[in-house]
Amino acid sequence: MAIRQKFKEKNIQIIIGLVTVLLILLSFAFLRDDSKLVTAAEASKLYKENKIRRIFVDGDYLRLVTDEKTYRIYKDAINAKVLLQRYPVEVIGNQKDYILEFLYLLVIVGAFGFLFRMMRQSRNEQLSQLHHELDRAEEISKSEEIKAIRSTVTFDDVAGIRDVKEELEEIIDFLRDPQKYRELDIRLPKGVLLIGPPGVGKTLISKAVAGEAGVPFFYQSGASFVHIYVGMGAKRVSELFRKAKQMAPSIVFIDEIDAVGKSRGEFRNDEREATLNQLLTEMDGFEDSSGVIVIGATNKVDVLDDALLRAGRFDRRIHISLPDMQERIKTLQLYLAKKPHHVDLNAVARMTVGFNSAALATLTNEAAIHAMREGRKVVELGDFEAVKEKVLLGKRRIMSFNDEERKIQAVYQGAKALIATWLDVEFEKIGIVTTRLLEQDHEIISKSQILNRIKVYLAGSAATQKAFNEKFTNAGPDIAQAKMLTHQLVQNYAMGDHFVDYPAEEEEILQSAQEDVATILDKLHETHTKIAAYLLENENITHEKTREIIREIF
Repeated sequence: MAIRQKFKEKNIQIIIGLVTVLLILLSFAFLRDDSKLVTAAEASKLYKENKIRRIFVDGDYLRLVTDEKTYRIYKDAINAKVLLQRYPVEVIGNQKDYILEFLYLLVIVGAFGFLFRMMRQSRNEQLSQLHHELDRAEEISKSEEIKAIRSTVTFDDVAGIRDVKEELEEIIDFLRDPQKYRELDIRLPKGVLLIGPPGVGKTLISKAVAGEAGVPFFYQSGASFVHIYVGMGAKRVSELFRKAKQMAPSIVFIDEIDAVGKSRGEFRNDEREATLNQLLTEMDGFEDSSGVIVIGATNKVDVLDDALLRAGRFDRRIHISLPDMQERIKTLQLYLAKKPHHVDLNAVARMTVGFNSAALATLTNEAAIHAMREGRKVVELGDFEAVKEKVLLGKRRIMSFNDEERKIQAVYQGAKALIATWLDVEFEKIGIVTTRLLEQDHEIISKSQILNRIKVYLAGSAATQKAFNEKFTNAGPDIAQAKMLTHQLVQNYAMGDHFVDYPAEEEEILQSAQEDVATILDKLHETHTKIAAYLLENENITHEKTREIIREIF
């Protein structure tokens, strides 16, 4: 209502201003000099035709008034004495000039007054808006008060992720009994960064850590720090850590930390940078033994600011990958624990390659709904098959393979595992849908090491082309990685055979690597077949298991 009234008042002011301008323009039209300037010949003609009725002396001009119109001529341009003797003459002075000058002055004063009034009104509105925004920011701050929660989630509620649990066990033990660590002067990481694709359960894992340790849990989304109000993000970070310290031991969990922790200087945002700086300051500000552990979660670790990843902040990183077959079986067991069912979990796990934990939860729930719609009180395998396509369509990022595609992937990924093991390229595990080569942590890397990694990325395409006499689209990302490494080898590291860039050299390196890979695969054909079969059965293979299969052959 107040906004409508303000809008109405503003419209009235605009109308008044327009009417004033219109009146001034009409005055100008009325008072303006509309007489026609004539030459001496034209004035003489008017004189001879006896059309002149009166003459006005107006400064340096004579105004000749006829029945139809008024004419104006410069006094010195004609014999004024003759005209003045014959016709009545009046002197009009400069009254119009005075009126025009007065109107000009009035317009200038009025315009300045109007502008001043509008500026003052605009300033008052801006001040009013600022006060309103400050009040709104204060309301938001109060409504979004940071509170700790007590997590009831434990590791029993999180299926699979055995490796992740082992990584977090000492964190839990520290939170349970920090004094034991203080007595031995043991420094635990201030921050733990959970890295993995969406839906793998990063938030659930952090809640499980808090639940296992029995400590307060502060949950914040990275996006909640990035406010439109200047200074609010930094203030919120400060408040979060203040409360966490008061309730220590405690856990601060920042989900989607990339929203606030992006590298500074890229698409500059002063408010976000101020918030990030405050986060860095807070993480530097508490002691290693304070009892506060910060857990961050992201699926975009490559965009995080280097300062956030350095030692003393998020110096422990835990990768959470998509669940393999055994982990999917355990996850399905968990989700079906309270649902009556007659389901072959192995069959469901096989049909859900590439599903994350969230997708499996959705699939299980949709299967139960389908059973209910069918009038049954027990979930069956057919229910999972019926709703699988629905879940896939709703989860565009989920990748699922049919039997033929699984065979192609097993051959493809098996070749990568074999070549990586044969050439001593370390990896955690290689699966049907994932490849996780260990990052090089050395400052100095040899040309041979880079070439070996290139060969690993080319192994899959070489193996499938040999086995199926065909090329497949699944090789695209790996070939792109091989090209990138080759480009770095030649351009960035100058490890080519020529000091000056040789355009065809990158192609020569790739072709040579492809030939080497093909030779190894021919030599180790039986080994590759066994690795592919193992992958088809178990969907994941470790570096140690690959070595074990190679030793069986030799």
